[in-house]
Amino acid sequence: MDHTILIIVVSGLIAIATAWGVGSADLANILSTSIGSKAIKVSTAIVIAIIFEFSGAFFGGGHVSHTLQNDIINLAMIHDQQLIIYAMFSISLAGASWMIIASAFGLPASITNSIVGALVGFGWSVFGASAINWSKILHIILSWVISPIICAFLSYLLFVTIQRLILIRPHPERYVKKYFYPSCFIVGLILAQMMVFKILTALHCNDYLPHKLIILSLTGLLCLFIGFLLNCTQKKITAPLDRHLAFAYVEKKFSILMAFTACAMVFAHGSNDVPISVAPFSIIVKILYHESNQHFIHQLSIYSLAFGGLSVILGLLMYGRKVIQTVGSGITTLTPSRAFSATIATACVVIFSTSTGIPISVTQTLVGGVLGVGLARGLGALNLTVIRNIFLSWCVTIPATSLLSIVYFYLIKYIFY
Repeated sequence: MDHTILIIVVSGLIAIATAWGVGSADLANILSTSIGSKAIKVSTAIVIAIIFEFSGAFFGGGHVSHTLQNDIINLAMIHDQQLIIYAMFSISLAGASWMIIASAFGLPASITNSIVGALVGFGWSVFGASAINWSKILHIILSWVISPIICAFLSYLLFVTIQRLILIRPHPERYVKKYFYPSCFIVGLILAQMMVFKILTALHCNDYLPHKLIILSLTGLLCLFIGFLLNCTQKKITAPLDRHLAFAYVEKKFSILMAFTACAMVFAHGSNDVPISVAPFSIIVKILYHESNQHFIHQLSIYSLAFGGLSVILGLLMYGRKVIQTVGSGITTLTPSRAFSATIATACVVIFSTSTGIPISVTQTLVGGVLGVGLARGLGALNLTVIRNIFLSWCVTIPATSLLSIVYFYLIKYIFY
């Protein structure tokens, strides 16, 4: 087998393993609120994951992938191309290893954190601390700290608002009917921001559609119409319900809204994390072909996104159960209304972050949203042991992946260089 083809095959397999780890730890975390709250069935969650993970991978994530490839260490300073290839091998292996280890312990690890840590470890060990863009690293780390805090605050406010407007009222089923359709429209606006505009940008037609308010309105109306159709399938209320049946009715309404937000979150995950998991592979392909065959590079990039998306789905199905249990029910008990509050808050934070090109950790942001919902019910509603373990895993991620990338790099260099 040709040496170049062998490198592509090996690097592709490593990228697939990384994406598999992303599915088992990261995507499992994204869907944990939907599944843990029983807002949607597992089979529905799998369909949503397949459709919107692939869509997000193909239509989004360009800014974030660029940040990770070019802004942390300057690869142009490495004149030995074989050295860059070994570096990408080590970085990708470190990310894959940490994601799989975290999944084994049921911890919601982040591929963004893992790849950033691996890049820092490699750059520091090979070129010294001066090679690292520390201002960008500080910017990224601050986003990891600030985004869960902001999301926790937003989800807290949103759930308290839902409690006061609907849940604590004498007949909550009446009030949820009042706010259901406006909520569908608002969710449609969020869907447009997270999905439609990214797709238009990818198709290079966003500049020709300057009237974004029209697109927002149409998407909101579409969700309003879908919500109306789904609402028609539910049993009509002809008399006041007792408290238990009233809450069950309310939560069914929030399950419909939760299905919409799950689609948006999975799309955001696909646009953010699938390109990150295959970025080292893309760099290797560009190095090997020296930009001389743009068509071949483009084709491989498309295939890498496709196989990356497929591997993410397989990782979710084969190894994501523990993470789903940790976030979906381990932090606090979730219902569709609570999960909706956490997910909508996360979506708002993600919209802002991805639009600015900051490689935000969707995993950490969503956990912050779940914490906020738990705090709205009081500190006793939180499992502090689980929260402690999650925060410890976040703190360990960068040092661990830095060390792993250093070990892998020198091991690969010793064997092949």
